[in-house]
Amino acid sequence: MTGTVGVLANPRSGTDVRRLAARATSMPHGSRRDEVARAVVGAVAAGAERVVLLDDAFRIAAQAVAALDLPASLELVKLPYRHGPEDSIVGAARLRDEGCGALIALGGDGTSRAVVKGWPDVPLVPLSTGTNNVFPFRIEATVAGAAAGLIASGQVSAAEAAPPAKVVRVQIDGEPDDLALIDAVFLEDDRVGNFLPFEAARIRCVVLSRAEPASIGMSPIGGLLVPCRPDEDFGVVVRCVGHESEGRRLRVPLSAGLYGTVHVADAQRVELGEEAELVGPGVLAFDGDRERTLVEGQRATLRVARDGPRVIDIDRTLRLAAERGLFHDLPAWADATGGGVDCC
Repeated sequence: MTGTVGVLANPRSGTDVRRLAARATSMPHGSRRDEVARAVVGAVAAGAERVVLLDDAFRIAAQAVAALDLPASLELVKLPYRHGPEDSIVGAARLRDEGCGALIALGGDGTSRAVVKGWPDVPLVPLSTGTNNVFPFRIEATVAGAAAGLIASGQVSAAEAAPPAKVVRVQIDGEPDDLALIDAVFLEDDRVGNFLPFEAARIRCVVLSRAEPASIGMSPIGGLLVPCRPDEDFGVVVRCVGHESEGRRLRVPLSAGLYGTVHVADAQRVELGEEAELVGPGVLAFDGDRERTLVEGQRATLRVARDGPRVIDIDRTLRLAAERGLFHDLPAWADATGGGVDCC
């Protein structure tokens, strides 16, 4: 089976105003370029015969593969730049249409969400280069690329090592449906397009597919009260109030290097498919981005479902490859060409 791996690197991830309002760092484009190069080398070493990379305005992908000498077809796909989430949405759909059997996406939670909107059942390796990085992996790109190559080439099947992720499904009265991969947050007295970290006093409700205490952002609001792992079949809903005389105080890392105090009225486990209802006015934020406004009396219904993207379990994929001897007795192309050493 010929394996095609797609690569999408969001050049804008990790560059917003949260770098000033909190203590998050930015990843320079040179570092993204090197991660892309290492991921491509890993994918080809694991059996991918074709890698299709989405070109970007900063030519990160183009520079990453310019000096690679690999026994595979390396192709760049150029699309019009809109310099927003639409680039990742349209780009993911194009990579699906190119026949990719797995996709490597570099970005944060928002980038992964955009990718899933473009390709809902994508076999995905999300690599962390953003601000909120609960969904993407912090792992060496070389082995992440290898896992994608094994899935794309069919040597390890998605059914074996890429289970569907949980997501938060959102239905809004009179408007198109939406989704969040990790958190959907209802904010009071806020506005769409505000890129500053969330103010704790404005948070009214958080619906979580994953509530992880060792994370930043909205996930630890639930994680420090009702922990919920990616493999557990439930979600968490936290209701908050704005005044410290009501509810219990919870200190939470709202962003990198930035703690805030949230006043929690209630936190509870919700089963898959169980609905939580919100009523406007307010703003809905998905995976850290404020995107939808609820007017007075407008309702939104949210539920956690395990029908999201097929997230590739890198460790399981490589363990299965080891058990099957998939890296044994292969041609030493990387040693001969330098493709796996001086890749950029």
